Amino acid sequence: MRLLLVEYDAKTANNLAEGFSKSGFTLDVALNGLDGRHFVEEQTYDLIILDVMLPGLNGWQLLKLIRQRGTTPVLFLTAADAIEDRLRGLELGADDYLLKPFTFDELLVRVRTLLRRGPTGDAASYSIADLEIDMTRQRVSRGGQRISLSENEFALLQLLASRQGDVLSRTLIAAQIFAGDTRPIDVAVHRLRSKIDERYLPKLIHTVGDVGYQLAVLEAFDLR
Repeated sequence: MRLLLVEYDAKTANNLAEGFSKSGFTLDVALNGLDGRHFVEEQTYDLIILDVMLPGLNGWQLLKLIRQRGTTPVLFLTAADAIEDRLRGLELGADDYLLKPFTFDELLVRVRTLLRRGPTGDAASYSIADLEIDMTRQRVSRGGQRISLSENEFALLQLLASRQGDVLSRTLIAAQIFAGDTRPIDVAVHRLRSKIDERYLPKLIHTVGDVGYQLAVLEAFDLR
């Protein structure tokens, strides 16, 4: 897998280059936005990691260029922690947003999660185990039994189902459903679990460490 890192801090860039190399990735590094644009225009990448505050060309501008050229996954890695910044990044087409300071392990999990994603699109229905989601009629059933969900619960389930198996960060869920506010997430997940998982096996909604949530069938163990 070939990655591009656009990061102004040389020390951080060197540390990440070493970490990704040990993890089996090829990583190109640009220390400013103009060099990043050159790499984007000349090379093909499986995933791009961007800072926001870049000399020459900022991360927002570079993301617009990337999106004009295709659907390469983009992860923002930045200290720009305002909710407005996170929402702007996701609205411009970023796939995830990780704040500094961070751990390399979490970054690696998010990178691998994004790389596992296949082509995305708006499906008319989703099916996982005995859970059925009809997007057209906004109906949900499990084991043949209809399940009534609130608007936010349905939106949360749809988001998780559209990325089956992926670990979705709390930041991403908040930006997509709760206008950037992470506070309602735990309550929403608890309520959704009580309806989707409480009376059924296998359990489908899982908490993955401090990273986020996942909709998947886990055969060996339950992360909840």
